[in-house]
Amino acid sequence: MNGKISHALQCLTMLSATICAALICTATDSARSTVKVDVGILEGGQTADGKVLFFKGIPYAAPPVGRLRWKAPQPVQPWQGTRKATEFGPRAMQKHIYDDMIFRDSGPSEDCLYLNVWTPEITSKERLPVMAWIHGGGEAGSSSETRQDGENLARKGIVVVSFNYRMSVFGFLSHPDLTKESEHHSSGNYAFLDQIAALQWVQRNIAAFGGDPANVTIFGESMGSLSVCALVASPMTKGLFSKAIGESGAFFGETLPLSSLSTNEKAGVQFAASLGAHSIAEMRAMPAERLLNATAGDTERMDIRFNPNIDGYFLPEDVSAIYAKGAEGHVPLLAGWNADEINAYVTFGPAKPTAASFARQIGKEYGAAAGEILKLYPGTTDSEAFRSAGELASDKWISFSTWQWIVAHAATANAPVYRYRFDTPVPVPEGTRINGMPVTGKDVGARHAGEIEYVFGSLKSVKVPWQPADWKLSDLMMSYWTNFARSGNPNGVGLPQWPKFEKSTGNQVMILDGSGSKAVPEMHRDRYEFLARWYAEQQRSK
Repeated sequence: MNGKISHALQCLTMLSATICAALICTATDSARSTVKVDVGILEGGQTADGKVLFFKGIPYAAPPVGRLRWKAPQPVQPWQGTRKATEFGPRAMQKHIYDDMIFRDSGPSEDCLYLNVWTPEITSKERLPVMAWIHGGGEAGSSSETRQDGENLARKGIVVVSFNYRMSVFGFLSHPDLTKESEHHSSGNYAFLDQIAALQWVQRNIAAFGGDPANVTIFGESMGSLSVCALVASPMTKGLFSKAIGESGAFFGETLPLSSLSTNEKAGVQFAASLGAHSIAEMRAMPAERLLNATAGDTERMDIRFNPNIDGYFLPEDVSAIYAKGAEGHVPLLAGWNADEINAYVTFGPAKPTAASFARQIGKEYGAAAGEILKLYPGTTDSEAFRSAGELASDKWISFSTWQWIVAHAATANAPVYRYRFDTPVPVPEGTRINGMPVTGKDVGARHAGEIEYVFGSLKSVKVPWQPADWKLSDLMMSYWTNFARSGNPNGVGLPQWPKFEKSTGNQVMILDGSGSKAVPEMHRDRYEFLARWYAEQQRSK
């Protein structure tokens, strides 16, 4: 009997020890995932292997709702106790536009000003470099997208931050009454002010996550790259970041022209009238869904009314003028674009270009300059015209403006510039359609946004037949991007040498390709110089 009792006591003792150990482990994990920021305590989570901590849905500004709609972001109210930070905050108000955007948040909301942090260590004495991601999409997008998850970049020894910001009518509406009530006598550009507020949050709080506030790199794609270009230009961002990466997009050329404040104000008045609103107070009282629905299905109106403007505050003058003067932030820049940005829309368009149709279109659009442009984008055969049509479309939309940004910054900034071109064809997932046509399994080339999964090491987020070369290229790009974030130089041991973009080296461009990445002298400069002259002449003739 005594033996049985003794055995039972031993079992209880072992069970108690096991429970205590589990409780201690849980408490330790919880403590490791707890961080104090300026307005309260956050409890995040960690990956299954415990090597990366994450904190999601952190408010960086007060909800921009009610009387705060169309105002600069306001401070967050402190909270009591510990706030759970394991779920993404809602994305900004938007319609479903892009099938390739897979979100992990609760859905669109005006209450959208949240950010996320991934970090490999919060207690290290050595502060880690910080990379702050600005998502693209223009009228849609979110920091909760699966392909933009920061976990794998954090595994490279980087603290990664991503954030939402207001878009469309909520991010860019201008109106005389809004300008009048502003202490800075400006309106619109609320999206950029949100981005600044997020970067200010980083300066105040990122050290608590193991990050170095003195070593912050901003990076973004498409509208995110346009934002990077504008943030580097703005006088309001001094001290908020030390390096910049732009992927496909800049406020140069004809990509997304900036309007004057007065032009956007007039459009804002027209928009209010179309809703039957006689004051900003009435517009602030309207449901967010009504405002969003009023913008849907009218691309021309959206392009005019809900884009950034030269407001005299965030942007004192046109972005290109700021760079021309050398008045932008003199930070190291890594930038480039994809080889086939929009070619797929030509490939799968309603009518494929032929030598005859391409020549007619060039003559109609460029008039007396048609002969010169046909030398730069030849179309003597149907196949040649087909390729040139796609290249010209991509250049006019993204490549040319990004080239202008790179060249302008290299000419005026006392900082290194590195240029790339992403060349590898990107597989497309099942069910993908372009211009209404199914394209799964077809080669759409190095398409717009196709590099994102490679940069974030998130190939698994898309179910396509990735090859070993894709994984190798992704690791290479992650190394380049994170090396640049550390030191302003993408190069490292075992990586193909990436020279600076400068005349002394032949303006070298790093070709990023799964079949082999290498630096080559700049291609097609004559195309971009022609487009620069042609657009300048068109502007003078207006």
